Amino acid sequence: MMKTGEHETTDRVAGKAHEAVDRAAQTAGKAEEYARQQASHADEHVRGAAAHGRQRADDTLERITGFVREKPLVSIGIAFVTGVLYSALTRRR
Repeated sequence: MMKTGEHETTDRVAGKAHEAVDRAAQTAGKAEEYARQQASHADEHVRGAAAHGRQRADDTLERITGFVREKPLVSIGIAFVTGVLYSALTRRR
């Protein structure tokens, strides 16, 4: 059977252990919240960069389309020369 002094010591040790577990849980909760915030910020950044990239691609496509409409023969010439150069560079010997 446990003596009163031993029982008090056990209770104190158990209390300290509970306190340590509570502190660890609180710290883990803060770390989880921080990780969630960082993930949210990263998601916002990626979405913003993707939207910016789509806008730049749309702008470029619009400029190219306008150039082709304004100068169709020059555009055909550029396409032809580009094809010839590409063919020459990729031709197997």
